[in-house]
Amino acid sequence: MKKMLFLCLALLLGFTKFAAAQSLSPLGTWTNAEKKATFEIYKCDGDKLCGKIVSLTVPNDPKTGKPKTDTVNPDPKLRSRPRLGMVFMQGFEYDSDNKWDDGKIYDPESGKTYSCYIKMQNANTMEVKGYIGFSMIGRSQTWTRVK
Repeated sequence: MKKMLFLCLALLLGFTKFAAAQSLSPLGTWTNAEKKATFEIYKCDGDKLCGKIVSLTVPNDPKTGKPKTDTVNPDPKLRSRPRLGMVFMQGFEYDSDNKWDDGKIYDPESGKTYSCYIKMQNANTMEVKGYIGFSMIGRSQTWTRVK
């Protein structure tokens, strides 16, 4: 009887831990430390995650007064696309322990694309790490949930 009670308790704790891990979702609106923009993380391509720019603190180019565009994109055909609404994160798949990996992130300020993962630290904070090659070498940012 004690073995059965222990087994039931262990299963219950295991399900509770699994449910808690799944409850930390990156879906929603976020901002980075510089607060230059807000980003929406949403489902795309089935269970994968993508991200787009939903607002900019300085939406217009100070030189021209026109909405900012993707001026440094390596593809000349994309340089006139607006930054606002731009999908700049894509392909993230759930890995484990509140981590989504195998994604790509595009930096519209440099025109460079990096491999990337996102990892929830708590319900309102996540680590976003862009890297080339190995994830141990790269740059991390902490993003904060806006809503």
